[in-house]
Amino acid sequence: MASAHTVADLVITGGLVIDGTGGPGVIADVTVDGGRVVAVGPAGSAAGGKREIDATGLIVAPGFVDLHTHYDAQLDWDPAASPSPQHGVTTVMGGNCGFGLAPVGPGDTDYLTRLMSQVEGIPLAAMESTLKWDWSTFGEWLGRFDGRIGVNAGFLVGHSTVRRAVMGDRSHEPAGPEEVAAMVLLLHAALDDGAIGFSTSQAPTHRDGNGDPVPSRGAERSEIIDLARTLRAHAGTQVEFIIPGCLSGFTPDEVEFMGDLSLAAGRPANWNVLAVSSMNPTGHLDQLRSSTAAAERGARVVALTLPHSMGVRLSFLTGAVLSGLPGWGTVLGQPEAARLAALADPAVRALMAAGAQSDEAGVLRFLADWRRLRIIETFAPANDGLAGRAVGDVARERGLEPFDALLDVVIADRLRTGLKPPIPEPTEVDWRLRAEAWLDGRTIVGGSDAGAHLDMMCGAVYSTSLLASVRDHHTVTWEQAVHLLTDAPASLYGLIDRGRLAPGYSADITIFDPATVGASAERTVDDLPGGTSRIFADATGIEHVLVNGTTVVSEGRLTGSLPGAVLRSGRGTRTVSVPGSA
Repeated sequence: MASAHTVADLVITGGLVIDGTGGPGVIADVTVDGGRVVAVGPAGSAAGGKREIDATGLIVAPGFVDLHTHYDAQLDWDPAASPSPQHGVTTVMGGNCGFGLAPVGPGDTDYLTRLMSQVEGIPLAAMESTLKWDWSTFGEWLGRFDGRIGVNAGFLVGHSTVRRAVMGDRSHEPAGPEEVAAMVLLLHAALDDGAIGFSTSQAPTHRDGNGDPVPSRGAERSEIIDLARTLRAHAGTQVEFIIPGCLSGFTPDEVEFMGDLSLAAGRPANWNVLAVSSMNPTGHLDQLRSSTAAAERGARVVALTLPHSMGVRLSFLTGAVLSGLPGWGTVLGQPEAARLAALADPAVRALMAAGAQSDEAGVLRFLADWRRLRIIETFAPANDGLAGRAVGDVARERGLEPFDALLDVVIADRLRTGLKPPIPEPTEVDWRLRAEAWLDGRTIVGGSDAGAHLDMMCGAVYSTSLLASVRDHHTVTWEQAVHLLTDAPASLYGLIDRGRLAPGYSADITIFDPATVGASAERTVDDLPGGTSRIFADATGIEHVLVNGTTVVSEGRLTGSLPGAVLRSGRGTRTVSVPGSA
């Protein structure tokens, strides 16, 4: 701690300090020493520091807290968890949706690698060339990150991971009493080791690397409740879940289950992700009634909601989404050379076009209006100038049917073409509905999925997208926006001394320019291990980011410093109970 006789490590002067509580911002100086905030005082009141940052014209806020990421694997090759810090995030939570990398048996490493690749869109070659699998327990895996990461990070235990460890190849089946008891013991051990909580998925879209339902989908509800109940014995723990109704609307039975889950754990239960759209202006309110029903029982159910339209990028290289069209999976599942040959075959093209337009295509049938697909990135010289154009326009110029024109472009790019489906841009009505949802006590802004679906999107933009909406669409106030990104998620998870700018709190700080903050356009970068690529988006206007008092981003660039803390339950977090847990 700095005193009258010592010089503080850092002084941030002249910025508009928004402390995360939702209270009004004030022009003030922030003094940081020993990794913590030691003073927030009137502008000009701070003595000089060893370092100083002039924040005049900028907003000084707590670091942003992202509760729903999948950085479990990426931290091995990218301890900075990029690009989340560039977007102002200082704390991330992984192990969501029932998926994680520990605890693990020696025979399960290949299965878990392929599971994570399939369900979370993390390139298989990146994990195979990086993960050493030199751990078995959750504690051993977690301990590998101590002193080696650039952000604060906590992790839940995945239900599918625990099921696989106990049941092996039978993990898709219902469990017997002894197997459930073994899972409970394994979960207790992981929570003792510092796991932040427990996560599970019943989503029908979640399939493993073999194409089978993920292990957690084989669980009966009584098993899930038994596992959730273990959280009561461990301070500072959480429960996260996905069930079919998260996508399609909750049934009365699911509403009851959600409340049961929270009451069994004695903790708030959060789900991913609440969609808000003017095309269905009351749909999200119907979803949120589940939280009201839970509260009437003394439970708490919270929906994570994104502040922006989730970008979906289609690619014939990865096959994400497109493989779900009838008859397409067998084509896109072939090796690259065979796939290119198949896509050039008129007979195969005809079969694919028919499958995409069939009734069996379901909700994906809207993609079959190929003329409306937009080309967002190309790679071959033959395709120069096509980025930003609709497939229909290119087809007319070339005198081709839209599907043939599309596949010709894709083949020239050796499958790497980036495509955007016809999702309407948000209207001002959309922004108003979103803002109302963000401020609803039954929601938390989040659900980024950062670190996952790297072939489709860059989820890390959620924070800068929210801030840009304040300036461009007047959605909420700056104070409300900062609260939504900091103290609100930190309080839900009981993070100790994080989420606010106040004396005694950890010096997780984001300094941004309200005039320019936002996210740049997505692009492909070839920076992953194993020669693989990802979709990446830079931030604008994020000037400085500090984690535990050390600068990890300066003038928008990573510094290479790794001051992040591993957050363990009961040590980095305190218990957040629900009224009905007594």
